[in-house]
Amino acid sequence: MATQVMEAAESSGADNSRSSPLRSRKVRLGLLIAALAALLLGLWWYLDYESHGRYQQSTNDAYIQADSVVVAPKIGGYIDRVLIAENQSVRAGQPLALLDPRDYRAQASQVQAQIEASRATADTVRAQVGEQQAAVAQAEAQRNAAQAEVTFARQQLDRYEPLAASGAEPRERVTQLRNQLQQALAKAESSRAAVLAAQRRFGTLDSQIEQALSQARASQAQLEAANVILESTTLRASIDGRVGDLTVRVGQFVQPGTRLMTIVPVNQIYVEANFKETQVGLMRVGQPVSIEVDALPGVELRGKVASFAPGTGAQFSILPPQNATGNFTKIVQRIPVRIAIEASPAVRRLLSPGMSVEVSVDTRSARGELERIRESQETKR
Repeated sequence: MATQVMEAAESSGADNSRSSPLRSRKVRLGLLIAALAALLLGLWWYLDYESHGRYQQSTNDAYIQADSVVVAPKIGGYIDRVLIAENQSVRAGQPLALLDPRDYRAQASQVQAQIEASRATADTVRAQVGEQQAAVAQAEAQRNAAQAEVTFARQQLDRYEPLAASGAEPRERVTQLRNQLQQALAKAESSRAAVLAAQRRFGTLDSQIEQALSQARASQAQLEAANVILESTTLRASIDGRVGDLTVRVGQFVQPGTRLMTIVPVNQIYVEANFKETQVGLMRVGQPVSIEVDALPGVELRGKVASFAPGTGAQFSILPPQNATGNFTKIVQRIPVRIAIEASPAVRRLLSPGMSVEVSVDTRSARGELERIRESQETKR
């Protein structure tokens, strides 16, 4: 019985040895090739990671952005006309909407009338200057006549005084001549004062002219301000782009600063990627970026790092965190990085602000900088 069992066991072992795949030369060769292939793939992956993969920094916390401009009036009034439609492309300077300009046009006309009145006043005073010149000439003639009377009276007195002293003429005559001389002197002094007053009148008239011209200049400045306000009744596009968020309607009363629409510069879009602070150590401006847009699966766009935010996103929030109070839990912060998109106009038309993207920055250009920083710090120590 035992002999039969042993024979059966030997027979089973022999069968298992003959049926084992490892005894097949082809199987062993295939396993060897598979092992070599796995080793080569692992080596290739390691070399690729060391030379390329470890320098790729990626994030899906990234979105397409654009520096949009909100269109709002600087003055209040009723909307008279809306000249554009939702999603319409516009050019810089293109009229978008018109406010009722009648009130502001009337204000400009009123200021224009003030300017004309001030200039008319200046012209009137200039005419008075011409009249004053004639008055000065008349006063000078009267002064000359009075001076002549003084000369004549003095000559008469000089001639009669010797005669009166000798008794040839009565002394009353001399007294009368002296009185005439005094009257002539007083009249001459009055004439000289009249000439001086007439001449000084020119200064008064010049001041009145300057005052009228100053009022005209002040009114001119008011007119320019009124014209600026009048021009503000036409709302114009400040940049090229496409109109969105159009809320303005004809007949609507708007206040200064009321948001009426938004102009999105679709030709100047960019990507804002929020990288972890542990990812930006080797990032530099100008490094190449690979961009994948969720709306365009399978399409890879190219870009470049344009700039870095001067602080983390938490620092620019309305209520920045105060980590010096209460219990503290360290949270990895994120830094906004602006990425310029390098794409054709046909592709840019398909992109809109707010779209989600995934970006990967190639930081190989900064390879070895961390080691150099460490070495320089150790040298300083």
